[in-house]
Amino acid sequence: MTSENKGTAQLTTAMVLSGTLGVFVVESGASPFNVVFFRVLFGALALGGYIVARGWLRDHGFTPRTLGLALLGGVFIVFNWVFLFQSYENTSISVATVVYHTQPFYVVLLGALLFRERLTVAKVGWIALAFAGLILVSGVTPADLTGGGTYLTGIGQALLAALLYGLSTVVTKRITGVRPHLIALVQVLVGIPLLLPFADFGAMGGTGADWGWLVGLGIIHTGLMYVLMYAAYAQLPTAKIAVLAFVYPAVAMVVDWAVYGHHIGLVQALGVPLIVTASLKVTLARRPASAPAPETAAHGKEAASRPATPVASEA
Repeated sequence: MTSENKGTAQLTTAMVLSGTLGVFVVESGASPFNVVFFRVLFGALALGGYIVARGWLRDHGFTPRTLGLALLGGVFIVFNWVFLFQSYENTSISVATVVYHTQPFYVVLLGALLFRERLTVAKVGWIALAFAGLILVSGVTPADLTGGGTYLTGIGQALLAALLYGLSTVVTKRITGVRPHLIALVQVLVGIPLLLPFADFGAMGGTGADWGWLVGLGIIHTGLMYVLMYAAYAQLPTAKIAVLAFVYPAVAMVVDWAVYGHHIGLVQALGVPLIVTASLKVTLARRPASAPAPETAAHGKEAASRPATPVASEA
């Protein structure tokens, strides 16, 4: 098996696992804050164990500046998960996941706003097309806009989650010389004290067997998935990474239909290819400037330039 084929298998597996994340969140029966707290707790144990076993804590490469950036990115990532999981409750896994995939456009807009990165007419056009697709996918009607309701709230939560992911991307891509696994570990570790005041441990007394779903979120969707994802990044060209990222929402939609009977309508489905096409165009256009795919130096530290979540977005 060639290196690229191995990377393709690793990233595909990571994205398939990511597509099942919504089921683990819903089946745990816990509140979004509790879900994220235990995800970062078990995820830190899984990632930390892997990193220690590989001996990567020695010569970690962090400076006070890059550690501060990683911590800030972690704040954005943690609350990104909270809002996305809340969106699952108020819409559906399918709708929330597709709406969440507007993150690449926020990265472009934030880069232009905060760092004066060049925003071309073509990018503006693709972003406009994507948000036209977003309107279709959301299924929001004029009655929703005037009457409010939980569905509209859920759409807003998915958009806010995407914005927070974009902020984390903008911050994290300025970290160089540090393995992405270490950045991911810092980002989940910061979530433990950050979410502790919001966690309701009293509500976990009757969780019982549902603890398995929470443990799975940490070990499978944070530990194993990230290890596969970062290993794949070093072996794949940018174009293939961008395309394979859409395995995640595709699997999430199929799983949501198979497990919960949720599916998007015909008009909503028309918006999906608009978002996918625009996302690929914008993502591939910005890769050379931001260089998010990790680069290896003598098989040592990778330059991390995306947050510690699956490419083009996991939860």
